[in-house]
Amino acid sequence: MRYEPAPLTRHLRVRQDRGHTVLEFRGEIDIAAEAEIVPHLDRATAAPDARIVIDLTRVEFFDLSGLRLLYRARHRVTDGPGRLSLVCAHPMTLRMLRITGLSRLLPPWPTLDAALDQPESTSGPV
Repeated sequence: MRYEPAPLTRHLRVRQDRGHTVLEFRGEIDIAAEAEIVPHLDRATAAPDARIVIDLTRVEFFDLSGLRLLYRARHRVTDGPGRLSLVCAHPMTLRMLRITGLSRLLPPWPTLDAALDQPESTSGPV
């Protein structure tokens, strides 16, 4: 059973699902949203063995601030034995991830279920 608490901020909901901390970004991820999300992202990624999924399914707008959040999460999680997965299916956001090369470092999954059900040894579809 999934526990779905109220959003922590206008742009973020955090919950546990299948042994992972799911950070669900919502709405417009811009510089204002980044300021709201950073403290929660840092708390979620603080454990050396953190298992994090960032879900962009409910994102309507994603700019450089969103990319900074993804790079920050990746840097914090990959410094230890933790694991970070990304869920994204929006064509424009996927294009931004490809253009910046972030999709090679953090391959996106098309759905949350796909990201949560992945084997431990994989980080995303190629």
